[in-house]
Amino acid sequence: METQQELDYRRVASAISFFKENHKLQPKLEDVAEHVNLSPFHFQRMFQNWAGVTPKQFLQYLSAEYAKDILKNTGASLFDTAYETGLSGTSRLHDLFVKVEGMTPGEFKNGGESLKINYTFADSPFGKMLVASTSKGICHMTFVDEDEEKTFQNLVWIFPNATYSRSLDMAQQNALRVFSRDWSKLDEIKLHLKGTEFQIKVWETLLKVPAGGLTTYGDLAHSSGYKGASSSVRTALVSNPVAFLIPCHRVIKSNGELGQYIRKNAIIGWEAALQATG
Repeated sequence: METQQELDYRRVASAISFFKENHKLQPKLEDVAEHVNLSPFHFQRMFQNWAGVTPKQFLQYLSAEYAKDILKNTGASLFDTAYETGLSGTSRLHDLFVKVEGMTPGEFKNGGESLKINYTFADSPFGKMLVASTSKGICHMTFVDEDEEKTFQNLVWIFPNATYSRSLDMAQQNALRVFSRDWSKLDEIKLHLKGTEFQIKVWETLLKVPAGGLTTYGDLAHSSGYKGASSSVRTALVSNPVAFLIPCHRVIKSNGELGQYIRKNAIIGWEAALQATG
């Protein structure tokens, strides 16, 4: 006999298939709930518990991915892309991209064409880093796990049409102060980030965890206003474009395990030691 958990799982799987097959029709909550024989209220609660996002958010992600594929691979206009995605016009396409991608459809289409990005490689206590900045602030910061060229090409993949200059500027210098015992100018670090509304909220909440402190994925989800969305929080942290500045290393499993990441463990220990010595 099928258990309630198995029934709920089957319903969620069926709803996801329904969304994928009909996303161009922009189905309403009531349509999908009826498909799985539930009331809209119970379906919404069940879907969010299993998927970590609401049905509306899931549909938005599907629509955005479909629109991105059209813009990237067909050269279609914004109007045609909106129509093909099932949206009523370019204004809805604009709102969708700003909410889900953290940028306008035009910005996605031009691949950062108007951006001028300075970048440099610098040493840190935990290995070499690539730090990149625009006129607004740090847009990318990552550890070099392979070689410099491959790490730089990953940056170019994110902003394929930007203009790049290998040079050290004040924004990068301020950012690198996080590895110095002189933290007098940390408030001068400016970030130039693009992310979804959900990602930005998770990153903002994580910034409130002090150096030397730790939190869990579940607690971070709850503090961000997305109780029960631990899996989505993990995804948001994986998408973090500025390593260390947004301190993903301070998030651990609910059982207290730090995981097997050597660098993460080293950073946690380093921060704890700095706090202990004042």
